[in-house]
Amino acid sequence: PSRLQEGRPVKWTSDKIQEARSLKRGNVTWDEVGKHFGVSANSARNAVFKAKEPTNESALHDRIRDLERLADTLSSKLAAARKPRKPLSGRKPAKTEGSFIRVIVPDLHGCFHDPVAFAAFLHDLKALDPREVVIIGDLIDCGGFLAEHHTWGYVAEAEYCYEDDIAAANSLLDAMQEAAPSAKFYFLEGNHERRVETWCLTAVLRSKKGNPRDIERLRDAMSPERVLSLRDREIEFFRQGEFHHDLRIRATIKLGDCFFTHGSRTGPGAALSTLRDFSAPVVFGHTHQIAETSLNNVKSGAIAAWNVGCLCNLQPLWNHDRKTAWNHGYGVQFCLPSGLFQHVTAHIIDGRSMLIPLTQKVS
Repeated sequence: PSRLQEGRPVKWTSDKIQEARSLKRGNVTWDEVGKHFGVSANSARNAVFKAKEPTNESALHDRIRDLERLADTLSSKLAAARKPRKPLSGRKPAKTEGSFIRVIVPDLHGCFHDPVAFAAFLHDLKALDPREVVIIGDLIDCGGFLAEHHTWGYVAEAEYCYEDDIAAANSLLDAMQEAAPSAKFYFLEGNHERRVETWCLTAVLRSKKGNPRDIERLRDAMSPERVLSLRDREIEFFRQGEFHHDLRIRATIKLGDCFFTHGSRTGPGAALSTLRDFSAPVVFGHTHQIAETSLNNVKSGAIAAWNVGCLCNLQPLWNHDRKTAWNHGYGVQFCLPSGLFQHVTAHIIDGRSMLIPLTQKVS
């Protein structure tokens, strides 16, 4: 006779729970399990589901230790990725007298930079030996989870990692500082770097317990200043949301007689629109497309705006269905102490720059 027929209630001990689990793993129905123990199918099912799975404390402790070791290893790798690769001691003092050269570095986008175009640029940078280098933004791509407004269309886009992006940007800075050891570096925050602040703000405010001080702490931990060791590198950083150099427009600096900004205008008329915004000589990026336009100002005469192109991949995956109008290039300014300058946009075509060969031929 079954236990149900005997009329005695079943006491669900750990042995009976294990027996019921074993029966169920053997493709036995809950009705059959219930009949075996003399109870209903629901009673058997509830008893098994409410019982906790046995744990192996020794294995759990081993797993915790393994995870702690892994966390220590990843923390060490993260700290190493955020440090300058090249020692900065022994850099030559900046030149302070007479005419000098200023180089403008356009959008690089971290792990999405074009290695061939960047190598050509580095060759020129070393030969030019500039006193000033102006990075006009988007040195880091800040994609993936930082680009929440973009919808991914390919699995490859999900392979993006912020730490890989940071490591690539650090390597780019190492190479530029090594090629121009006497240069003063200026770094303007671009719209891609600004994604970090936007993400920090959104992440904290989503929580009902969010606090403005938490936003500051999170931004400081993830910001370009921290992850690229800009203070250690002695690189001056200019945030987009702040005023600089006593100017009346944010996200802009002025060196000599020229203004520099990452830019916000897009489309074929971006250069003309930017020039009308500033009514003064200005260099900008953002559109990745080399452009130049000029106007005559009643007060100061001829003024111009220059977009110096980019040094990133010209055909990104997200723009798979149409060819871009982007161009590889960078800017060079031959400057006088008075602030006057001559601007030249150096084109890089198929990985080759003709600027240095041309200057050597002229000289």
